[in-house]
Amino acid sequence: MAGARPKAAYTADMRCAFPVRARGPRGGAGFRYGPRMDSELDGDVVVVGAGVTGLTTAVVLAERGARVRVWTREPVERTTSAVAGALWWPYRIAPAAAARAWALRSLDVYEGLAARGEPAGVRMAEGVLGETGRDEVDGWAAERLPGLRAATAREHPRPGLWVRLPLIDMSVHLPYLCARLRAAGGTVETRAVTRLAEVRAPVVVNCAGLGARTLVPDASVRPVRGQLVVVANPGVRTWTVSTDPDSGELAYVFPHAGRLVLGGTAEEDAWSVEPDPAVAAAIVRRCAALRPEIAGARVLEHRVGLRPARDTVRLEREVLPDGRLLVHNYGHGGAGVTVAWGCARDAARLAGG
Repeated sequence: MAGARPKAAYTADMRCAFPVRARGPRGGAGFRYGPRMDSELDGDVVVVGAGVTGLTTAVVLAERGARVRVWTREPVERTTSAVAGALWWPYRIAPAAAARAWALRSLDVYEGLAARGEPAGVRMAEGVLGETGRDEVDGWAAERLPGLRAATAREHPRPGLWVRLPLIDMSVHLPYLCARLRAAGGTVETRAVTRLAEVRAPVVVNCAGLGARTLVPDASVRPVRGQLVVVANPGVRTWTVSTDPDSGELAYVFPHAGRLVLGGTAEEDAWSVEPDPAVAAAIVRRCAALRPEIAGARVLEHRVGLRPARDTVRLEREVLPDGRLLVHNYGHGGAGVTVAWGCARDAARLAGG
């Protein structure tokens, strides 16, 4: 990957610190700044939002030579991205053609991270995309997915695809992105923003996710609530994503080290981040119907995240009245991890790199 630092630069002890203000030495190679620097401005680029979209965008910009500061209202570990499962697949995102292109560019990155064994929390894992036909991957992804085949009746009770995809442990991946950003001289700071216009930087990149609803403001951004149950792993090694044909409810099982992430729900325009015990019990029942060994698994944690949905992803730039540049990169729905690197590279191009 262009601009990547050596593996040793991203060790597990390099966590996100708040606030972090020191900057490393910067070079300008590979990045052409837009508006001229001003002594009253906060740096060359400020990225608003520290979920996977914001951090990945910041990494791409920093590794291309920009001086980058990430401003986040919540600590990284409390962002919506920290709740994600997270399997590579373009889920609840539009437009489809652009999302698929971004997803494939991100797939390149995740495959590389897994192959090199970087401490990024990414591994290639096999599993079943239930109720999914070959026609849903032909023409855009089938040739990129070695071993793709129809799932057997033993692997899944209904038609589906057996496939090998990136599975990302966000408790590892987000700190990895922070470490990689810091290695490139970038910083992460807890700093609330109420309006994008108050961010005094020559280039501002809006990766605020659901926060864009008030920051832009953009009323078309809305929450899609997802609840998860984390249980001790009774020995499940493959993942499953399935939709019940009668109820239409989603169920997924994602195995990580020592635990399973069970989901899921997709409640539109639901703002509560409090776990619902009845919903949690229903999630466990649906997942146990797919993998019976889950039924007695010990519950470790309940999680709720609000996916930042929009009719289409907003990835574009605008010139502010004072000549500064504002790049928008938000509205990724349930596919933020899936399209993170593809969108980040396009955002960096729009920012001038």
